Amino acid sequence: MQYLNQDQEVLNALKGEENRQKEGLELIPSENYVSHAVLEANGSIFTNKYSEGYPGRRYYGGQEFTDQVETLAIERAKTLFDCKFANVQPHSGAPANLAVYAALLEPGDTVLGMDLSHGGHLTHGHPMTLPAKIYKFVTYKMKDPDTGEIDYDGLRQVALEHKPKLIIAGFSAYPRTLDYKKFVEIAHEVGAITMADMAHIAGLIAGKALRNPFDDGFDIITTTTHKTLRGPRGGMILVREDEELAKKIDKSIFPGIQGGPHMHTIAAKAVAFGEAMTPAFGEYCQQILKNAKAMEEVFRRENVRMIGGGTDNHLILADVFGSLGVTGKEAQTVLDEVGITLNMNSIAGDTRKPLDPSGIRFGTPAITTRGFKEEDCAIVAELLIETLRNKDDEGKKKEIKAKIMELAEKHPIPEKFV
Repeated sequence: MQYLNQDQEVLNALKGEENRQKEGLELIPSENYVSHAVLEANGSIFTNKYSEGYPGRRYYGGQEFTDQVETLAIERAKTLFDCKFANVQPHSGAPANLAVYAALLEPGDTVLGMDLSHGGHLTHGHPMTLPAKIYKFVTYKMKDPDTGEIDYDGLRQVALEHKPKLIIAGFSAYPRTLDYKKFVEIAHEVGAITMADMAHIAGLIAGKALRNPFDDGFDIITTTTHKTLRGPRGGMILVREDEELAKKIDKSIFPGIQGGPHMHTIAAKAVAFGEAMTPAFGEYCQQILKNAKAMEEVFRRENVRMIGGGTDNHLILADVFGSLGVTGKEAQTVLDEVGITLNMNSIAGDTRKPLDPSGIRFGTPAITTRGFKEEDCAIVAELLIETLRNKDDEGKKKEIKAKIMELAEKHPIPEKFV
């Protein structure tokens, strides 16, 4: 950070954040640590370059090396996810979803996605979002929040009634496994295209720890490139095999909803995808799941209700208000005080407001990157619950914070993964 000495205010904020990440434990399931190689690419001289268009078809000169790095990112993505087409230009997950909608739908067309209160994402049809003002969204839910099973019969009935052009499988706060084959069967029955929003679990799919929706016939995958994929903040759209579909999506990204791609981010994506192609990444993904199970066991033992009854992936959604009498907002605040970062989250059937809900959402990707194993994660889960049970005891919280800092010191954030 030698050059940032010219701006002490920004430098102070950066150093403060660096220390926060170093001394605390990151449990937000959508956050992770990247390698210094990814950071170097993301802060590289590609920041200076405009590259409207696609490799070999640019609107500006001087594209020899931008074409090289974007092609690397594309080819690595195709290998990781076993598909024929990849667009690595989306700036994040929400623009990726919007681009698919714009490519495939006309205003007023119907989309079927998971209800936000049951684990879906804002871009899957929440009334406050731009897509919901353009398209008609209908939803499916869990059959029982205590088991997490999707109501596939209900999903089919909604699909038969509304005849959606697009059916979305995907989530931001759902801890169980989706039956992709059932989605495809229902989509074929009503003539819909299938899209899997795998932003949260893309890394787990790339690392072969979870099933790839393409293996069950999905047409499209959208994803972010951070989270479990452990790359820079960005997005990506993958198409299994339909070239015409891929061409529509390319046009939807550029010139449809974006101008010049962020080439520094694409370079960082290429680096991260290269890291994800190593055997070590597959081992990392398996450990994420083992660590989440270890935390699940503690929550079950301590009689803290988990939405879905537990987890099959990297995240847990817990009803702390119902189980411990602590609101999600209170939990998030008091855990910040002891060095545990997670997020408050609404749960299915929540009667509380979104800014002070009943639940919390947490996961294991970031602490697994630091080298945490099952026994470490069990300790973290115990400290988390102990904090909530002693939220007004300053002495107890001080003790817990010291233990958290000790764990963080024991497991420093790594600088490289390969």
